[in-house]
Order: sequence, then C-alpha cells, then structure tokens
Amino acid sequence: MTGAGGADDPDDDGRSVVVSGVVVAGHGVASGRSGDPRFPGGTIALQRPHFAARGLDLSGFHPGTVNVSIAPLRWEVVRADHTFRDVRWTHTQPAEDFSFVAIGLQDPTGRRHDALVYHPHPDTKPDHVQPDDVVEVLAPKIPDLAVGDPVRLYVDPSRLRIVDPDDPSR
Repeated sequence: MTGAGGADDPDDDGRSVVVSGVVVAGHGVASGRSGDPRFPGGTIALQRPHFAARGLDLSGFHPGTVNVSIAPLRWEVVRADHTFRDVRWTHTQPAEDFSFVAIGLQDPTGRRHDALVYHPHPDTKPDHVQPDDVVEVLAPKIPDLAVGDPVRLYVDPSRLRIVDPDDPSR
C-alpha cells in the first residue's frame, strides 16, 4: 500500500517497514507555540534535562514534535530503545512515563533524518493525548516542513508495530 497511512515493502536494510503519513497540526505544547504558561518554552525543552540525566541526549533534535498521521493505521511500541518511568519534569503535572523508539523520517524532499518516536504513555499523561493514528516524532529541525506535507517513517517492526485496525487476522 502507498499513500497516507500505507505500509510499503521493507526498506533496503531488510529490517525497516516504510509507512507513509502526513504531517498534522499538534497541540503546540511540545514546542511552546501554544503559549501555555505552565510550559514556558515547551514541554520538550523542560523535559530534556530529565531525559539527559537518565542517559538520553536530545540536544540534536528540535525542541518540538513532528506529528505524523498514519491513518487509518495505528501503532504500538513493542520494544522501546529507552523507557523512563516516573519522570517528574514539572511541578504543574504528575510524574509521567515515556518511551522512545529510533526511526527514520523522510521529508518531502526525499532527505532521510534520524528521529525518535516520542511516546508519553497515555496512562500517565494528564492531557494533550494524541489520536491513535498520530505518531509524535522528534527530529532535527527540518526547514519548510509544514502541515499537510507527506512524509515516510522507517520503522523496525520488532520495535514499533504498525497495525491495520481493519485486518481481521489481528
């Protein structure tokens, strides 16, 4: 399948599955664009030092997420590269659990970027939860990337499962 939400054949590395998606608008909280006074500079900027203290350096990534819809497909973390429990990154929210999975993100120009799925666990996240088809991605700053742009995600199926909710064999 190709197009938004389509899974293609494995990438040439033999491990990745390529999933087509489209950039969608997020809540603006991760980047700080929402202006939420609880999160000056955005949640990613506030969380970075807590992840660094636990061994994950996010300094090479833009302090905001690229939100990618893979609808009608969904995704599930199978085996994260990093999982951090009970991260108390602000006094305004309860502690949260986070997982990160390494992926590749291909932008509309065809350039591929090392990226991470940023997954605040929904059971510990108090608000701003994304729909099941939206993958929040941390990537380097990608100039001119905009809502509506097509992108491709290169995922290792042993780490991130892509699910077709209409597949009767599931």
